[in-house]
Amino acid sequence: MKHIEYVPSGVCSRMISFDLSDDGRIHNLAFLAGCPGNLRAISKLVEGQDAKRVAEILKGNQCGPRPTSCADQLSKALIQAIDENK
Repeated sequence: MKHIEYVPSGVCSRMISFDLSDDGRIHNLAFLAGCPGNLRAISKLVEGQDAKRVAEILKGNQCGPRPTSCADQLSKALIQAIDENK
């Protein structure tokens, strides 16, 4: 299992951290700052899920007028972690 810390860009959250298991599953997802209720819900929903599938679902999600969101930034963090794990 590999621990990942990712600094998002263009969103309220300042840090995204999670563990990526050897079989590509997400564990212990946490966001520092941002919308607490929504981000805790995302963390619960993706626990144990396949990182590649979650990244595909969340990619491109926007927050209001912003071109990105915490969910979109999570997808970028997951893709980066998957690529580095190859």
